[in-house]
Amino acid sequence: MKLIKRFIPYYKPYIGVFVLDLICATILSVIDLAFPQLLRFLRETLYLEAPEIILKNLGWIALLMIVMYLIRTACKYYVTYQGHMMGAKIESGMRRELFERFEAFSFSYYDTHNTGEMMSKLVSDLFDISELAHHGPENIFISVVKIVGSFILLMRINVPMTLCLAIVVVFMGIFAVNQNHKMRRTFSDNRKKIAGINSSLQDTLGGIRVVKSFTGEDIEQKKFDKSNLAFLDSKKANYRQMGIFHSGNSMFEGLMFMTVLVSGGYCIAKGQISVEDLAIYALYINIFINPVNVLVEFTEQLQKGLAGFERFTEVMDTMPDIVDDKDAKELNNVQGVIDFENVSFSYEEEETVLENINLHVDAGKSVAIVGPSGGGKTTLCALIPRFYDVTGGSVRIDGVDIRNVTQKSLRSYIGIVQQDVYLFNGTIKENIAYGKQDATMEEIVEAARNADLLDFIESLPDGFDTEVGERGTRLSGGQKQRIAIARVFLKNPPILILDEATSALDNESERYIQESLDKLAVGRTTITIAHRLSTILGADEIIVLDGDGIKEKGTHKQLIKEGGIYEKYYKMQLGAI
Repeated sequence: MKLIKRFIPYYKPYIGVFVLDLICATILSVIDLAFPQLLRFLRETLYLEAPEIILKNLGWIALLMIVMYLIRTACKYYVTYQGHMMGAKIESGMRRELFERFEAFSFSYYDTHNTGEMMSKLVSDLFDISELAHHGPENIFISVVKIVGSFILLMRINVPMTLCLAIVVVFMGIFAVNQNHKMRRTFSDNRKKIAGINSSLQDTLGGIRVVKSFTGEDIEQKKFDKSNLAFLDSKKANYRQMGIFHSGNSMFEGLMFMTVLVSGGYCIAKGQISVEDLAIYALYINIFINPVNVLVEFTEQLQKGLAGFERFTEVMDTMPDIVDDKDAKELNNVQGVIDFENVSFSYEEEETVLENINLHVDAGKSVAIVGPSGGGKTTLCALIPRFYDVTGGSVRIDGVDIRNVTQKSLRSYIGIVQQDVYLFNGTIKENIAYGKQDATMEEIVEAARNADLLDFIESLPDGFDTEVGERGTRLSGGQKQRIAIARVFLKNPPILILDEATSALDNESERYIQESLDKLAVGRTTITIAHRLSTILGADEIIVLDGDGIKEKGTHKQLIKEGGIYEKYYKMQLGAI
């Protein structure tokens, strides 16, 4: 009931459609109930008259039936079309909510959740919710109207027979409720298992180049088979319960007909009902049994929808760990001064990654960070745009604590070029303009020129409209990196973070890309995470960072002269050791 109460508010924007849908459903039910009653009325009145009177009135009867069924047709169209559209709109709105919540989560959420599972919640789970949103109220309403209406009419024909029928329906309801709980568990398990398949599929296809290069097809096949068979086992348990459910309902349906035949024969023998009335009674039995079946079988749809909605609410109930303060202000006119004041950070339930870090970076200066893998270099830089929140101390830009400004305004002043460049499936133009959606073509061309990318683009048959492929698979590493640099040139931020931006490139590509990065860094506060020390020799300050904090600071010459950790790294790369 908690889930149902949470689901009801989603009808509010469509209350007009919803009410009209129920009105049309009522009309459908009334017309279906009217036909046997009309037949009974005619049998007792008109059909007892002379043949010429019957023939004279048949045209009016036909006209009445045509009007009734034209109205029924219009109502059926509205219920089918607008009712389904209402469900689809609710589904679309919920999917938007879910997507917005996914976007609101910080990196911490994505560190512990699988993309395939999130996609499953966005797509397949919400489809069942859409079907429930439309068919749920409609099926319940139509079924209740038909059951109550036909029950009243059956009682008017013969009370004892109808009471016998009601006893069977009560037992049928008890059986349905019992099976309902068992089916709920299996549908919920189905959802988890299909999410596992999506997760396995996304993992394999996303890394298909690695799979093929290491001939790992058999390994991936085994991994996929494991999740696929787990889903099959889940479906087996699900279909077992469904088989019991549907076969049990079929048995109760047969018991209803048996009850009518036996009790009807008994009542005829006792003179309590005529053969003609029993025929009318049989017509109403079909009207009575059909909505009972619909209502009982609806529990299957209900459990599917609620299982999907439960997974939906799990995400919606998870609050983002990084949110704008209610008094957060817009960050404006950033100069680029960065301060780390006693900064500490640790991931959930893990040991501290950074502890009591103090660092000052003047506006327009370049700072390079070096150190061993796992020393916290990337984490330190991720704290500046607030991808993670500090667990101690503060990060300030131009003296303002970044927790006191909106995330959107903060990140609009920061440009990031990473080692692993992500390009979206689309054109080169769309990827360059990603950081500035309203950019003019002249601005995009200028950004490409600054990234030394223009000659390459103009050599392509489709120029800026060339498709890059999924994740930029049609481009080389250097070309992708230049697009990422052009993207930041276009954004034109005062703060620049370079996260090992050239470490994955060959020496020649690195040299050209480094020239573009040097051009990009001019006049900006630049923090560079460096793997190749040759790329940071001209930095204003070099920081040596490891798991115990900042070990050394200074220029290249100063640190070489000190003969500490940096000198050791430098000589190792030169091959002196």
